[in-house]
Amino acid sequence: MKTIKILGLPLLILFYLIFSVPFQSCEPDDDKEECDTCNMVYKPNIYIYPTEQIDLCVKLNFPLGGGIVTSIPEYGTGWNINVDTSGLINNSYSYLFYESTQPDIWQRNDGWIIQTEKLESFFRQNMTEYGFNEKEIDDFIEYWIPRLNDYPLYLIYPQTKSEIDHVIQLDFSKQPDNILRLFYLINGQNQLQDKLTEPTIVNFKREGYFVTEWGVILK
Repeated sequence: MKTIKILGLPLLILFYLIFSVPFQSCEPDDDKEECDTCNMVYKPNIYIYPTEQIDLCVKLNFPLGGGIVTSIPEYGTGWNINVDTSGLINNSYSYLFYESTQPDIWQRNDGWIIQTEKLESFFRQNMTEYGFNEKEIDDFIEYWIPRLNDYPLYLIYPQTKSEIDHVIQLDFSKQPDNILRLFYLINGQNQLQDKLTEPTIVNFKREGYFVTEWGVILK
């Protein structure tokens, strides 16, 4: 009996090591450094308007680091979609949706200071001036206005295609004739502290096969 007990102890230790190592390896690494220069871009919507029904592969690239956090439809290795001339995607979606993280290199020099109660009228006028249509603006207003009520003032910094392309590249298997990209970096304030230079808005021409995209970075 003693011999069995002596032999059984090493076997128990061996089984413990075999089965415990995989579980230990799945534990979070507490020493891993968090990225302190990354921002989340919330709810970018990509609207696609071809001149004829088209099959497309749409991809997002992050040349400075980062990646997709969530997407609808599922991104996988890229969106493989069919789009008709109304902008309907796969007979189901009005736009491609994603959220992502990427380095914080957004501009904070040019923008507007808007009181909370004036945000809806501001965004309706501002997005119209940039070139978004009523449906795209309504989608923005419906989602964001109820969520922007924690501060009396908001600093709003527009990020246009030139800034966005540095950190999030949007690639199409068939390149659009025109692309409008606009993210708003939005920073709530309890009192006025900053002076901003008002941006110059270049109106987008909705011509040919074109794409529009809006999103928000909250600070």
